[in-house]
Amino acid sequence: MKYLDEYRDPRLASKMLKRIAERTSRRWTIMEICGGQTHTIIRSGIDRLLPDKISILHGPGCPVCVTPVHIIDKALVLASRTDVIFCTFGDMMRVPGNKEDLLTVKARGGDIRMVYSPLDAVQIARNNPRREVVFFAVGFETTAPANAMAVLQAYRDSLDNFTLLVSQVLVPPAIEAILSAPDNRINGFLAAGHVCTVMGYREYNPLAEKYLVPIVVTGFEPLDIIQGIEMLISQLENGTCRVENQYRRAVTEAGNLKAQHIINEVFDVTDRTWRGIGNIPLSGLALREKYRDFDAEVRFKPGDTVACESSECISGLILQGAKNPFDCPAFGNRCTPEKPLGATMVSSEGACAAYFRYRAKTVEKAG
Repeated sequence: MKYLDEYRDPRLASKMLKRIAERTSRRWTIMEICGGQTHTIIRSGIDRLLPDKISILHGPGCPVCVTPVHIIDKALVLASRTDVIFCTFGDMMRVPGNKEDLLTVKARGGDIRMVYSPLDAVQIARNNPRREVVFFAVGFETTAPANAMAVLQAYRDSLDNFTLLVSQVLVPPAIEAILSAPDNRINGFLAAGHVCTVMGYREYNPLAEKYLVPIVVTGFEPLDIIQGIEMLISQLENGTCRVENQYRRAVTEAGNLKAQHIINEVFDVTDRTWRGIGNIPLSGLALREKYRDFDAEVRFKPGDTVACESSECISGLILQGAKNPFDCPAFGNRCTPEKPLGATMVSSEGACAAYFRYRAKTVEKAG
């Protein structure tokens, strides 16, 4: 397929992997930040094709996975209301709260609708003026422009029955939280190309300088990731620490200025709790005072709950790169995509879901 096959060329991948092997003189630990990249790495077996001296860790690059339990519980409260049409992306349906998930509420009669865009939820609000419509606004900077646009559209149309339940998070503060941890062992990062398409990569320069780690903005196809790793290894072996852009066909240093303007118009930066990690200062977005009428938490006051995570689930350690899914004794037996203990097994970008889909059968055969 044109524009796709060239990024999956096995002969070119082999040449790049050979160069990586030739350049690697010592042990290096690399973390990819995006769940989409995680799935490409596991599906393509890139981590197994690299030299033994290179370790790949999976970071908190799945916004569904890091949505905290108390926000999920608020979503469950709102979705259970008879006056509410609750709109969400499909991968939020099975993410467990304290006691249940959205799919359970839907089976019980809740009016929960899976949409492809927040603007779909705005249209549902127009079509149902006597119902309250809540959209679950989850995501990194990538989804923030569309969520902000939905608020602006509702504001301009004077829709008084549309709100957002906001759980927007930001990538650079999460990287800093990992790098500043006392047990940090990351030597270099593959940054998420889709986030940088929106935000550019200027925010990463201070992180590379402060923590002396190279960061490479990388795409999502196998050759993108292999080339990104090659660029990181080249820097690490040369002792340099700067930000590079592998994903030049989509990312510029400044990013999408119009999208950034829309985000800044609607949202303020705020502290956010990340599931499995905890509170990260200035790592999220919240609606500005001007648009607080579109905040579902303000309008409905769904209350707070105390998180009661499964004692077996190690998704927090997986999101921090401290463990991988095979380190979990519940993986593949007591925890599956159909009956997940944690969010990393649910989301289409979760590390546990990637291992279950692409590696579980291999492990069974080996056993």
